[in-house]
Amino acid sequence: MGCFLGIDTSNYTTSVALYDSVTGEMKQQKKLLPVAKGNLGLRQSDAVFHHTKQLPDLVEALTSDIVLTAIGVSVKPRLAEGSYMPCFLCGEGLARSLAAITGAELYRTSHQTGHILAALYSAGRLDLISQEFIAFHVSGGTTDCLICRPDDENIINITQAGTSLDLKAGQAVDRAGLMLDLAFPCGAALEKLASESRREFKVKPVIRGTDCSLSGLENKCRKMKEENQPAEDIALFCLTYVCETVKAMTAAALEKYGNMPVVFAGGVMSDRIIREKLEKEFDAYFAEPEFSCDNASGLAVYAKIKSGVQIY
Repeated sequence: MGCFLGIDTSNYTTSVALYDSVTGEMKQQKKLLPVAKGNLGLRQSDAVFHHTKQLPDLVEALTSDIVLTAIGVSVKPRLAEGSYMPCFLCGEGLARSLAAITGAELYRTSHQTGHILAALYSAGRLDLISQEFIAFHVSGGTTDCLICRPDDENIINITQAGTSLDLKAGQAVDRAGLMLDLAFPCGAALEKLASESRREFKVKPVIRGTDCSLSGLENKCRKMKEENQPAEDIALFCLTYVCETVKAMTAAALEKYGNMPVVFAGGVMSDRIIREKLEKEFDAYFAEPEFSCDNASGLAVYAKIKSGVQIY
């Protein structure tokens, strides 16, 4: 049955993954895009440059003596009209070239679909693609509550049921982190810092139906900083605020759409502090950190499913 290659060139990470259908092993190679200290992300032209430079090294480190059956690649952020970022052209170009040379089938999808499938794969719940479920995609560019349904063409049909009306969760985490002189992306370092706090915070999230607002979080963190409150307390407040917001959005979605499985995906959901709190509230599924942050594993899974090969 051969191997299935996934390629993802997001705004944060160059990533490739290889699923071996014989051994059942998933191998990953990924590398963050370099960001200058103090900056919040990259210009698209810089992202394209770094992807172009990093992709060959990662593919060389991942593949050797394989029979490539199919390639899955993210070509846009979401499967929605007008969704586009130039950085995804890097992955798509490589995928097209490899498919042309090897004869492997090429399957295009979205970065968001890849995130959801990676989370399902990691949680051992790929069977959920045959039923309706709720997925949260919480990252630097999204704080989305999504209704996912089976779809013959796209594997999962994704409908946005809720989102942040302003600042996204990952943006809030990174802005709080930069206030505390952490390096971008700040998630892992902010989590480590927050684990040193002994404070407990009661947070009232701003929820409008199944949507949320996070703009106040940055202001509150800045006020705590100006008051010379300990950095670890600011970090914990930030993560607690994000957690309580996602918790409220989840409860609102379950009330509106009915009881169904919930899957949490995206880089922010790799935070152990947030995960532990949500696990106490909901019967939900999480990806392990290496499958939560930007990665190409879900694209390799996508290629295998589209090839008609059973994967669960």
